[in-house]
Amino acid sequence: MPTIRSSQPGPHQLRLVAESFGVDAERYDRARPRYPRAMVERIVAACPGAGTPDVLDVGCGTGIVARQFRAAGCAVLGVEPDARMADMARRFGAEVEVATFEDWDPAGREFDAVVAGQAWHWIDPVAGAAKAARVLRPGGRLALFWNVPELPPAVAEAIAEAARRVLPDAPFDFRPGARSALDGYRALATKAADAIRDTGAFGDAGRWEYAWEWTCTRDAWLDLMPTQGVFTRLPPGELAEVLEAAGAAIDAMGGTFTMSCATVAVVAARTADAPPR
Repeated sequence: MPTIRSSQPGPHQLRLVAESFGVDAERYDRARPRYPRAMVERIVAACPGAGTPDVLDVGCGTGIVARQFRAAGCAVLGVEPDARMADMARRFGAEVEVATFEDWDPAGREFDAVVAGQAWHWIDPVAGAAKAARVLRPGGRLALFWNVPELPPAVAEAIAEAARRVLPDAPFDFRPGARSALDGYRALATKAADAIRDTGAFGDAGRWEYAWEWTCTRDAWLDLMPTQGVFTRLPPGELAEVLEAAGAAIDAMGGTFTMSCATVAVVAARTADAPPR
């Protein structure tokens, strides 16, 4: 998986990428993997109070996370900057307000949990943590999580080689083996945890990891690739070149492969003695 080059701004400053996922919202919803049920249930169980937990889903996209938390018994409100993604989420029954989280007006509303699946790196970590502290009830959880697939080396190298040809000036590092995808996302989690701590409004941020495997067909992986931020804005010809390279590598493995995956989460509770809002 590509990472942001160290010389580039943080991912949250790449707004054209951050707000590009709605170019094919149906594909995004179809292709993206879901999150571990055990993690969702653990977050819900930690919510304060009794009754139905109120959950704010930040960067809700097509409502994948919202649907999982609704199935776990929560009332969910989504905030999503891309109107195309928000429309798709509403088709699945989600309530969504269109805004970036940093600029979104909570209008006095409070929540038992603020969650973000595959989205927090597109949000200013300092402003995002402060906004989460503002809208959480005391004891409420901020839970940020990412799915991290580790591609087989042959597939990763084929994608990297093709991507370097068609995206020589992209702000992403395609060097295979520079560091693992999991190490990259652990670094994102650490940056998020540091910003959470610096608000003074949360207890210690816990780190959770859930290991799982994904047996993926050639068609399933090629369906998912155009939904990745590095490729969402790529012209059709260049995208086809990258997909062809990936497909050839998967064909050489027999048309299917199994990835070791992990879901990385950062979870912190808002303290009762948090600074005034």
